[in-house]
Amino acid sequence: MSNRSSSRGHSVWTLIVTGLAVFMAALDNLVVITALPAIQESLDTSLQDLEWTVNAYTLSFAVFLMAGAAAGDRFGRRRMFVVGLVVFTAASAACALADTSQQLIIARAVQGFGAAIVMPLTLTLLTVAVPPRRRALALGIWGALSGLAVALGPLIGGAVVEKISWEWIFWVNVPIGVVVLALSLWKLAESKHPESSLDTVGTVLLSLGMFGVVFALVRTTEHGWTSSQVLTYLIAGVILIVAFVLWELRTRDPMLPMRLFRNRSFSAVNSASLLMFAAMFGLVFLLTQFMQNIQGFSPLEAGVRMLPWTAMPVVVAPLTALLSARLGNRLVVAAGLLFEAVGLGWLALATEVDIEYADQVPGLVLGGIGLGLFFAPTAEMAMNIVAPRDQGIASGANNTFRELGGVLGVAVLTSVFTSQGGYSSPQEFVDGLVPATWIGAAIAALGCLAILTAPRRSRERNGAWQEQGEERPDTVKTGPADLLEPSRR
Repeated sequence: MSNRSSSRGHSVWTLIVTGLAVFMAALDNLVVITALPAIQESLDTSLQDLEWTVNAYTLSFAVFLMAGAAAGDRFGRRRMFVVGLVVFTAASAACALADTSQQLIIARAVQGFGAAIVMPLTLTLLTVAVPPRRRALALGIWGALSGLAVALGPLIGGAVVEKISWEWIFWVNVPIGVVVLALSLWKLAESKHPESSLDTVGTVLLSLGMFGVVFALVRTTEHGWTSSQVLTYLIAGVILIVAFVLWELRTRDPMLPMRLFRNRSFSAVNSASLLMFAAMFGLVFLLTQFMQNIQGFSPLEAGVRMLPWTAMPVVVAPLTALLSARLGNRLVVAAGLLFEAVGLGWLALATEVDIEYADQVPGLVLGGIGLGLFFAPTAEMAMNIVAPRDQGIASGANNTFRELGGVLGVAVLTSVFTSQGGYSSPQEFVDGLVPATWIGAAIAALGCLAILTAPRRSRERNGAWQEQGEERPDTVKTGPADLLEPSRR
């Protein structure tokens, strides 16, 4: 009886700790956007420095995600999770204390580094702690918390800036980080890949390659896609990533085994993740500005009006386990991407200078349903299609593709926006926003097609495990009490 109680407690506490951590790290992706005007006024920053307030975090986050996951496998996931939490929390305090834009940019880069360690390990720690039969429910809750962070990002950012000051969007991370750190040291169990060794060459090649690609993408809004600076970094990054792939094919202990990409489900779920996050972050970035600059809403009012899109995952995500059990993750994720594409298409058709908010709501709701159907099934799919020894690096890869998608989406949609419109008048803003929204809808539709290239559920479940010589986990149960029951050995 004590073993059963211990197993229940471990699963629940791991869910609480990883859920709080993913909420805190995911929240930071969006909460800063609504505070940018206040930061600009307070620190007297240039437009380029203001962009780097966002980009420094994104760049550091994307570059170090895979390295963070690999370090967890090698040195211990709980240990590296704690290290990431300390770095993220301390850097959040440094952001709040920044007196100049340069100090803020440096602190944001360090904050992104901490988040890059924490984010992939939340999924790995949870997957290891929860038995396969209860994993769908646990990942559904994890997905709901991730969706809640997306929902509350603009809302919390707007409320804090309007009612207190912009510094408090960073101070709020500190008490959450301290609580999560204490719970991690108290309740989390250590786990690692027993045969893992650190692929130093692969880590350096991938990190530098990701830096080149992401740095080029974030510079496109300032210099354009054809500038020598952007092309130089982009080409150098691609060359380094190709060198990374060639190295991984020949090294004995690869950081990211290329055999994983022979699995159609692995390739499909990562492609779909990149495309979904490209559409979502690109449009959130532009729509938030449209609501504030053109429709005249305050930061808080804009955050509230984004809730039909951003808060819908909180309602939908916990229900996806039931749908996945009946239809399979592949079809549920495809439906989510389709809802997202239709929702963005609605917004593209409806958007005009004097649009009523009520006319935007159906598109926002459809897009929100799409996000809710996407988060948890994608996380479960990414974990179930690989053997346990590869789950850490699979989580890192999926998070890297998501983050790269977010950066790519902001770069591409902003480029479309600036080429077709601009900020000089409301009509010019709409002239840029409408084609950018259509491109976002097309990107989401491509994601739907990408996930459908994955095999059906029966093949998806057996293929990766048999290929790697390991036993497939049992069929997932979805009852509400399942998370609290120990695994049947």
